[in-house]
Amino acid sequence: MSEAQYIAFIILVPFVAVFIYATWQEYKRYKAEGSSSYGLTYNPETNTTHVGALPEDEESFDPEEYEPELTDSADTTDDTEQEDTDNKKQDIRT
Repeated sequence: MSEAQYIAFIILVPFVAVFIYATWQEYKRYKAEGSSSYGLTYNPETNTTHVGALPEDEESFDPEEYEPELTDSADTTDDTEQEDTDNKKQDIRT
């Protein structure tokens, strides 16, 4: 095995190992829980989205249908803006 092949092998092994591990974990989940559909879910407490397994009676979150005016996150936004302003003031002083 030449030096270039050895370096390529060393670089690729971790990626292959992670892929095999993820495949094995998904297979174990499938055997334990059965088929699952994945989609984008929204967490209103943290105002974030993530990809995860969807319950059978729910649809995936559609970001194009999201209207910030209709959520309670307006109060959170004001606090965040105030913190940003405070941080800017602190940065100017230092």
